[in-house]
Amino acid sequence: MDILDKLKGMTSSKKFSSAIAALGTAGLLLILLSSLIPEKRENTPKVSSGEILSEAETYCSDTEKRLAEFLSGIDGAGKVRVYLAVGSNERYIYASEEKRSRSDGRVEEEEKYVMTGSGSEKNALVETVRTPEICSAVIAASGCDSAAVKERLHKAAAAALDIPTGKVYVTKLG
Repeated sequence: MDILDKLKGMTSSKKFSSAIAALGTAGLLLILLSSLIPEKRENTPKVSSGEILSEAETYCSDTEKRLAEFLSGIDGAGKVRVYLAVGSNERYIYASEEKRSRSDGRVEEEEKYVMTGSGSEKNALVETVRTPEICSAVIAASGCDSAAVKERLHKAAAAALDIPTGKVYVTKLG
C-alpha cells in the first residue's frame, strides 16, 4: 500500500501535472514535425529508354544463343546462327481495381490503378512485366543442303519460339 499512497501523492502535486502536460505537448509537436519532414526516398534509379532497349536486346541475344545451341543439336544441322526480330520492348502491366455499379438499368464501370507510396511519391503498382514479343526468326545452318534437315530446323524453331511457321525462314549458312 505504500506504493499506491506515494503514486496518489505524486499525481496530486502541481509539479507532476505540469510535467505530464509538458511531455504531452512535446509528443504532439514531435508528431507534427515528423509529418512535415519528407520521407527518405529509396535509391530507385530512373530507367531511361536506352536502358529498356538494352534489356530487350539482352533478352533477344540470350534467346538467339539458346536457340542456336538447341538447333545445332538437330541431326545434320551443323553450325547454326539465329537472328530474331523483336516486335516490342518489355511491357509493364499495372494492377487495377474495377468498380461496377448498376442503377436505373445502366451499368457504370470504373477502373483505377492501384497506387503505392504516399504524398508526392505515389507510383502505380506493377503487377507483371512481359518480355519482348518475338515476331520472326531467320536461321542459317551449314547442313541445310538436305530438305529434311531444313524442315526439322523450321518446325523446331517455330515450336520453340511459339510463332507461326510462316514467320520462320531457314537458309544455308555460307
